[in-house]
Amino acid sequence: MRIVVLVKQVPGTDNVKMDPETGTMIRTARGNVINPLDENALEEAMRLKQAMEGVTVTAVSMGPPMAIKAVKEAIAMGADGGVLLSDRALAGSDTIATARALASAIKQLGDVDLILCGERATDGETGQTGPMVASMLDVPVQTYVQKLTVEDGSMIVERIVEGGFEKVKVKLPALVTVVKGINQPGFPTLAGKLRAKEVPVPVWGPAELGVAPEEVGLKGSPTRVVKIFSPKLSRETIMHQYKPGGRAVEELIQFLAGREII
Repeated sequence: MRIVVLVKQVPGTDNVKMDPETGTMIRTARGNVINPLDENALEEAMRLKQAMEGVTVTAVSMGPPMAIKAVKEAIAMGADGGVLLSDRALAGSDTIATARALASAIKQLGDVDLILCGERATDGETGQTGPMVASMLDVPVQTYVQKLTVEDGSMIVERIVEGGFEKVKVKLPALVTVVKGINQPGFPTLAGKLRAKEVPVPVWGPAELGVAPEEVGLKGSPTRVVKIFSPKLSRETIMHQYKPGGRAVEELIQFLAGREII
């Protein structure tokens, strides 16, 4: 059984920056990490690898050259290998162009039985890329999965829905997006870190993916960020201190009445 885990390197919470000219995220800042929900997807792949024989796990990431750190970390956590999609032609890809590149990479890897990824990324918060990869590969997709078992060429998932959960049985190959509650991600071991240094990580561009440069990157992205700005909050603060005779309460009531709140 061959599993592919899609891992995305995202800026740490305090390092999210946008380019106001292009409307794209700046991904060269230090402090980047693996998207937390992708760590859950990777941990689930490790669980399946330990529970079943003949399972191989490949981590696939897309980003600037520094994103190879995310692939190496995935290998250190137990993945057998990884691939980085990185090229100037891929820069600025929206979710559609990103899904197209990732789907092409999975096709190049050959027979893949299961694709795992986080339900969303903390930088974009769209939750679109995983389902679009499934659509482009023409495989079933199950989202918001909190439990997963695999047996006899199919999988049974427990997915969160409004008001509860549902169980679905799906034939493989398929794609699953997982939620945080599916497991508790582990940490890289020393042996894993040493192995990650030795495992080569190929870097693929449009040529290796078999896609035209105009199908990815900004040229292949039909969506555009028109404007980026930080909201300006303007608030007037009035401090009411305790006054004998209930005057502070009376002033507060008058203020609320003036705003037609009461």
